[in-house]
Amino acid sequence: MTYQDHSSHIRQLVASHNGTWDGIDPEAVVRMRLQNRFRTGLDIARYTAGIMRRDMAAYDADPANYTQSLGCWHGFIGQQKMISIKKHFGSTERRYLYLSGWMIAALRSDFGPLPDQSMHEKTSVPALIEELYTFLRQADARELGMMFRDLDKARDAGNEVEAQRLLHAVDTYETHVVPIIADIDAGFGNAEATYLLARKMIEAGACALQIENQVSDEKQCGHQDGKVTVPHEDFLAKVRACRYAFLELGVEDGIIVTRTDSLGAGLTKQIAVSKEPGDLGDQYNSYLDCEEVDAATARNGDVILNRGGRLLRPKRLPSNLFQFREGTGADRCVMDCIASLQHGADLLWIETEKPHIEQIASMVDRIREVVPNAKLVYNNSPSFNWTLNFRQQVFDAWGEAGEDVSAYDRARLMSVDYDGTALADEADERIRTFQQESAARAGIFHHLITLPTYHTAALSTDNLAKEYFGEAGMLGYVKGVQRKEIREGIACVKHQNMSGSDIGDDHKEYFAGEAALKAGGAHNTMNQFAA
Repeated sequence: MTYQDHSSHIRQLVASHNGTWDGIDPEAVVRMRLQNRFRTGLDIARYTAGIMRRDMAAYDADPANYTQSLGCWHGFIGQQKMISIKKHFGSTERRYLYLSGWMIAALRSDFGPLPDQSMHEKTSVPALIEELYTFLRQADARELGMMFRDLDKARDAGNEVEAQRLLHAVDTYETHVVPIIADIDAGFGNAEATYLLARKMIEAGACALQIENQVSDEKQCGHQDGKVTVPHEDFLAKVRACRYAFLELGVEDGIIVTRTDSLGAGLTKQIAVSKEPGDLGDQYNSYLDCEEVDAATARNGDVILNRGGRLLRPKRLPSNLFQFREGTGADRCVMDCIASLQHGADLLWIETEKPHIEQIASMVDRIREVVPNAKLVYNNSPSFNWTLNFRQQVFDAWGEAGEDVSAYDRARLMSVDYDGTALADEADERIRTFQQESAARAGIFHHLITLPTYHTAALSTDNLAKEYFGEAGMLGYVKGVQRKEIREGIACVKHQNMSGSDIGDDHKEYFAGEAALKAGGAHNTMNQFAA
């Protein structure tokens, strides 16, 4: 309904109570309702799942329609990101939030900073989803509240044209609420544990769950060593658990992102169950590093595989883990991805060790031979040294093309000495266009940076501490922070407004009328920023 339709409905409702509700201002009710468009997390999950599905279809039609997100570890960070996007680009279209398990472990665990090994409280995952959406909904309420104040001013001034413009802006208002792709790690336990957590995450508002094929109790960050994968049937049981959670809660188009760590994972904890040659279990086992044995060479406690009449002993480590053959990672990634898509996954995530378009595309091409519309979510990871990687890629490409690279030391290309050189400039251009080019070539629907706001918080705090505690003193804050906030139109320069003070004043006036004691009067120091 439009603003006016809402108003008519509430007026009739108030009038139907025979005067007992006459203290209720129908227009105030309309404003409060519009400022609280999403009543529950499930409302958000259903709404944002629809957004993602439409975006996925748009990408299939044209890969220029790829989507992006930044990882956020606090509701305020996510809120400021979306406010900034609306300010600079006028729309939140194709821009999401990413919830990183790494950042929850490092920043939001009651245990204190932890490595990315699923040791943090799993309840902290849905808690952060709820927190992010609380802040995004508050951003809506704040912005709409300012529009309502402008509407009142236009009416008081008798400016009907401006009033109608503002009413139209309210009726067509674009929310700050966007999809969150939420990291459920390896499921935090068995399939039932995965289902229980998935349900909580969806109830908090998550429309997209990202789950990985590592062993839950051996889970490692995708960019660290020691990763251990599970057989497909174990992983697919968790994928189905996520789908059941979506369907139970009525989010019928919820998105499941299946991540394979096989490229960097050389170990497995289990031998897969195989019922017949060529099934998923047999394919998984075919990559194990084995040696042929017979009755004479078999040892006590050996695990023996029968493959085509040959008896094979998988190599078992002292840790009781089994290892895969070297160089099989890409093949296992392709197998993992095809199996996931054929068993209910919507999007793929291949964790790589470097940002190389052709490496990613070489796997996606093979996947698309079986599933033509396969699409990736890709981690533009801060664990990559982007500068060094791309300078080395340019160095190698130039060398293969027969160009003279004698002026460059490949091992030292990170050095500032090479800044501004032709090689560095070409590398920077490749970094700038990486998302666009890989969306077109390598099937990447969604580009995210997992930990960017972790690094920006550290960098900005370091800059402030260096200046404020040094010779600059207070000028370090004023020049480096506040002056920039004012001149660049950063919303939280009026931090009282951002925290909800003006929303509270509006409510006080609704509830108490002229008797309301409001905080936003002439003596509020935030008025210094009016200019």
